[in-house]
Amino acid sequence: MEEKRLSKSEIRRSVLKLRDQLTTAERERSEILLTERILGHQWYYGAEELLVFISFGSEIDTAPIWTEALRQKKKVYAPCVCGEKMEFYRILGREDLRAGYKGIPEPSEPEKRERFVFAESRAARVLMLMPGAAFDPYRSRIGYGKGYYDRYLADKTSLHTIAVGYRCQMVERIWADDTDIKPMQVICL
Repeated sequence: MEEKRLSKSEIRRSVLKLRDQLTTAERERSEILLTERILGHQWYYGAEELLVFISFGSEIDTAPIWTEALRQKKKVYAPCVCGEKMEFYRILGREDLRAGYKGIPEPSEPEKRERFVFAESRAARVLMLMPGAAFDPYRSRIGYGKGYYDRYLADKTSLHTIAVGYRCQMVERIWADDTDIKPMQVICL
């Protein structure tokens, strides 16, 4: 008997429902563990620049990570969506954020901010933390359906990327498309 393949939208819906049902204690525990894991990671340690998503809704909270990166004088960039394109702009703190695409916090006045410009020569000193709805043990990832990270990373395959989330976001298998970009690591706690 052939195994039934769930569509990406079915997986997304199911996993996001589980994520939304996590208790405050479960969230806090996972967020503490994730913060410790990232701040102790060799890629974080060697990074001079951090590309980080600003948590929204029931996503795992990245604020402790990027706040510590700012304290350590690392450059922190957050995504800003303009049409079908996503770019990262430098932030210096929470006060640099405003509600953007779908209410997600993003850098205010991006035209006045330093934009992250990828260069192969410094890719080893950059770390990107990626959000997602679901992940699998093979590093496949389901985002939120618009493909922003896949398009952004299409020509930046040497960039250190770690997708992060809660343990409930790990599924057995995601059938990736040719255009899906796999993160270098997935950490779900």
